[in-house]
Amino acid sequence: MAIVVGAVAGWIAEMIMKSNQGLLMNIVLGIVGAIIANVLFAMIGISFGGVIGYLVAGVVGACLLIALARMLRGGPRAI
Repeated sequence: MAIVVGAVAGWIAEMIMKSNQGLLMNIVLGIVGAIIANVLFAMIGISFGGVIGYLVAGVVGACLLIALARMLRGGPRAI
């Protein structure tokens, strides 16, 4: 289930951030993004549960990862 939710979260983040990633990268971004977002949200007292909660966390986290990658690379597409 984590792979499916991760893929959907990565795809949504890809559409929001207008990046061009492949399916495997979408899955990785969604799963890793969900982990990062859950940790960050837990630090401020917000917790997510269920598939929808993990999807939201995955999208937020994946968007953060895409933005971070753009900042590290620099260039005209940086934030």
